[in-house]
Amino acid sequence: MPALWIAHVTVTDAEAYGKYAELAGPAIAKHGGTFVARGGRFVQLEGKERPRNVVARFPSVEAAVDCYNSPEYQEALDHARGASERELMVVETSE
Repeated sequence: MPALWIAHVTVTDAEAYGKYAELAGPAIAKHGGTFVARGGRFVQLEGKERPRNVVARFPSVEAAVDCYNSPEYQEALDHARGASERELMVVETSE
């Protein structure tokens, strides 16, 4: 079953986070991920607001988790740590 990778982000260091984004995109694509939403307009209805929201579609939960644990994504993530406050989850879709 396909899965969605959903990230809610507050960027605290734009330069470092830019390097994360530069490296993360290819790592996500390498694992079959495609972006559905990336920092677009949103309306916060409940919970903590994060100004950047990203949704990527993967072939499966396992593909998304493999991407997260991959050396390429972990290298990207090194630039996001300390440059952002984030929540990230993977949700299996019903399609």
